[in-house]
Amino acid sequence: MTAPAPAIPATGPTPRPPDTGARRKVGAGLLDPRQLLRALPGALRKLNPVTLARNPVMFVTEIGAALTTGLAVADPSVFGWLITGWLWLTVVFANLAEAVAESRGRAQADSLRRTRRQTTARRLTGWEPGAEPSAYLEQDVAAAELRRGDLVAVAAGELVPGDGDVIEGVAAVDESAITGESAPVIRESGGDRSAVTGGTRVLSDRVVVRITQEPGESFLDRMIALVEGAGRQKTPNELALNLLLVMMTFVFLVAVVTLQPMAVFSRDFMAAAHDTAALNADGVRGIVLVSLLVCLIPTTIGGLLSAIGIAGMDRLVQRNVLAMSGRAVEAAGDVNTLLLDKTGTITYGNRQAAGLLPVGGTDTRDLARAALLASLADETPEGRSIAAYTRREHGAGDGEPGRDVARPGMTWLPFTATTRMSGADLPGGLRLRKGAASAVAAWAVQNGGTVPAGFDYAVTEVSASGGTPLAVARQDGDGPAQVLGVVHLKDVVKPGLRERFGELRRMGIRTVMITGDNPVTAKAIAEEAGVDDFLAEATPEDKLALIRKEQAGGHLVAMTGDGTNDAPALAQADVGVAMNTGTSAAKEAGNMVDLDSDPTKIIEIVEIGKQLLITRGALTAFSIANDIAKYFAILPAMFGAVYPSLRAANVMGLHSPASAILSAVVFNAVIIVVLIPLALRGVRYRPSSADALLTRNLWIYGVGGLVLPFLAIKCIDVALVQFVPGI
Repeated sequence: MTAPAPAIPATGPTPRPPDTGARRKVGAGLLDPRQLLRALPGALRKLNPVTLARNPVMFVTEIGAALTTGLAVADPSVFGWLITGWLWLTVVFANLAEAVAESRGRAQADSLRRTRRQTTARRLTGWEPGAEPSAYLEQDVAAAELRRGDLVAVAAGELVPGDGDVIEGVAAVDESAITGESAPVIRESGGDRSAVTGGTRVLSDRVVVRITQEPGESFLDRMIALVEGAGRQKTPNELALNLLLVMMTFVFLVAVVTLQPMAVFSRDFMAAAHDTAALNADGVRGIVLVSLLVCLIPTTIGGLLSAIGIAGMDRLVQRNVLAMSGRAVEAAGDVNTLLLDKTGTITYGNRQAAGLLPVGGTDTRDLARAALLASLADETPEGRSIAAYTRREHGAGDGEPGRDVARPGMTWLPFTATTRMSGADLPGGLRLRKGAASAVAAWAVQNGGTVPAGFDYAVTEVSASGGTPLAVARQDGDGPAQVLGVVHLKDVVKPGLRERFGELRRMGIRTVMITGDNPVTAKAIAEEAGVDDFLAEATPEDKLALIRKEQAGGHLVAMTGDGTNDAPALAQADVGVAMNTGTSAAKEAGNMVDLDSDPTKIIEIVEIGKQLLITRGALTAFSIANDIAKYFAILPAMFGAVYPSLRAANVMGLHSPASAILSAVVFNAVIIVVLIPLALRGVRYRPSSADALLTRNLWIYGVGGLVLPFLAIKCIDVALVQFVPGI
């Protein structure tokens, strides 16, 4: 008697469709004002000149603030102390932007640290696969003592003591502390889902793990360092921009220090400011020159540049993606070619029943009933899909025995790789088979039947459309077997991907599908999904060759992978996103790790990288543009007496030279803190061409940065006149 097979649901699983990207923007949420207060102590600590020297623009500003402090102490005046106070605020606000970005990372790092506990590991010495417990030594050691290559045993309820690969056994593992997902995942030896992370908990069974880390080099340690910002290195574009800012600062510093008409300037400036007695003090001369320097140099972008880079990595961490370097995030924004695995990325991976093709005059309902019964013992996703499809679309199965019911004389035949068929033998001599077209056709011929006309055509038609044909046959008693028809299985393309690929195409990114399928199947899937090109029957060597070819053409390439055979290509790609469920080799080779193991997330990673680049570019444009308004405020005020023609440049009609200078300095400080939320959240990004993005940002942040400061400085000037007597 055959044991009953387990029951399955009446309908197949309904995968959750991915975000289509429609009406979607990449962002990081609003800035909580309380974050500014919490980050203030960190901003004050960054006033240390040794720390601030990493930011030359703000370092010069701090030196200027220190100089004006000394001058204000030596020769006190309201004007001098106001300028001094706002110069210090300028430095603090610039530090505040970076401190807020880092505080977000520290909050995430603290939650990760709570998962890192001192655990005891059971290290195995002399262990071999299949060895009896008496043949090897099991010793309890502290997890911190483990070295790369050590073998440890982890049983249900125990924490994994370190990063490694499962080399024996299979177990359910709780990775919620790392990924945030509460559902357990399966880790097993001998496949692409063998990697385990230190600090996760085994929920069932027992596994043997080979440690792949040295102390202090665990995946969790690297995550903590990176999200805190300690492991962040400046990217090439960021270094280039930083060098430009340094050069601009140097040029303006030389220009201010080497002003020739110092005596004339000092005498005539005081004369022009005859209505402000406080400006007649000698110390104000140096304070005014420092104000000129600070308003000339690019302090706005200088104060925000580091925060923009940190926030870009933070946006990835919020989406459960760990970037091993800022360079990887930046490279994602410059990607030209995107390589995508078909299975799991473009398609769901499990082939689903999509149609029935009767042959030889068979009724469709009879074919559906036979396909259902022949599939009930098939534990594969394809078998469950056929059962669900025939029930849902053709009403098959009403009154039929289920897999959980065994009637006398009934035998279930599960699918095996040897027979390539599944089936059922029912009472009365009825025999049903379902499986590979060639295997079922051979079974029918062996049992006295023939292959009906139209069968080969149906098989060819399904294959040409990119699907997989499965045949269904029956035999009544001693009569000849009969092929009833073909079941059409197809890889189901995830909904919304065609639109997402269209967005990437508008961004100038070429998409290439990588698959092991034959060219006919690959072409059909590629056309349905809307990718630009495909590579069929791909081997690891083929992937590597394709990446090198694209890079030789000047393109930056991004790809995903999870297996050891993907490691060479992940290492070669400019952006290699490894799945957290994959092998340690894949995670070591890539420069990003997706903790959710969602291959489609690479599309979002590219969008976040592009958002980082346009945010940096937009705020740089705004910074340079808003400097123009400061020039119109401070230069006529300082040199109008020496060069009367400059007075015409006072287009804002500022009240006095003193109020003009102070208004420019106040605006210079305030605009940094106003832009902190934008630097952290990122400029709104919508997929479009580079030309369209540049034009949009120039209009919004270039023209906006030109107009807004004029209005703001004028408003500050009016307020100063009202609230600061004698200014």
